[in-house]
Amino acid sequence: MNEALTDQREQSQPVEQNVTLVSGGVGEVAKDRTVTFGARLGALLQALRPRQWTKNLALFVGILFAKRLLEVTPLIHALLAFIAFCLVSSFIYLLNDLLDLENDRRHPRKRNRPLASGRLPISWALVAMGCLLGAAGLLTLVIFLLPLGGQHLPYSSLGGGDLLFALVLATYVVLMVLYSVRLKHVVLLDVFIIASGFLLRILAGAVVISVVISPWLYLVTILLSLFLALNKRRHELVLLQGEASTHRQILKEYSLPLLDQMITITAAATVMAYSLYTFQGPTGDHHLMVTIPLVLYGLFRYLYLVYMRMEGGSPEEVLLRDRPTLAAVGLCAAVIFVVLYVLPS
Repeated sequence: MNEALTDQREQSQPVEQNVTLVSGGVGEVAKDRTVTFGARLGALLQALRPRQWTKNLALFVGILFAKRLLEVTPLIHALLAFIAFCLVSSFIYLLNDLLDLENDRRHPRKRNRPLASGRLPISWALVAMGCLLGAAGLLTLVIFLLPLGGQHLPYSSLGGGDLLFALVLATYVVLMVLYSVRLKHVVLLDVFIIASGFLLRILAGAVVISVVISPWLYLVTILLSLFLALNKRRHELVLLQGEASTHRQILKEYSLPLLDQMITITAAATVMAYSLYTFQGPTGDHHLMVTIPLVLYGLFRYLYLVYMRMEGGSPEEVLLRDRPTLAAVGLCAAVIFVVLYVLPS
């Protein structure tokens, strides 16, 4: 009798152990699935490149220089426009990563991107792209539903600033898609397309609050954007050296001496255009001239980082990481605010 009970206990132990192992395995599988989902979500956030959203701060140039930064409704319009451009910018980043997948996998730095490294599935990227465009469209609709009010708005004859903002946003998306598909392979036109992206941001920030800003400011924007784009190309040439054309085909059309000459021209033209804006523009009663040394320092500091520290591939990273550059930009913005909003006109 005791032997029979002992045999039953021995037979039941493996069953209990198996149940324990099975239940533990289910827990581990669920845990792995949770970790995988969290990792992919983090990879998606990284692929959206939130650091590069700093480029979209250009949308606030219009409201700043039009002296409407402290008005509630225009500020809400500018914020909604900023978020909309952040969403479509991330859409373009995902599209560009999908189109450059194979080249990025051979790049010494870009191979660590979420899509190139395989941490982000292509299906996730496609779904995210649809959601980003849909959300940007909804924000544009909200801008339409939140009128600025007032009479004799400067863009009334063109359908209103809201409609123009929607057209500028759509133009930006189409232009950047064309850039990702084809135009980035056309010499010189590639850097002009990058510069036009900044110009469209400035224009969008002006029309969304229905203000007209000086043409000098648009000229400064496109020259400064060309300066940054050319430095980006130079950094890629130096970083990749002899293998540059295998990673980005257009780089074989450029050389360091050519880029150095164009960088010199755009840097000098940027300083002159901004100086003329402060002299001849109606904004700030010529008091903005005090910011010229800060602009010069910012440009010289950036050139120092490009030529001496071999940086400059990502202007937004330089802005966020380099303290002297960040201090110069912050101080310049503070001085502009004081001149426009504190000093008597």
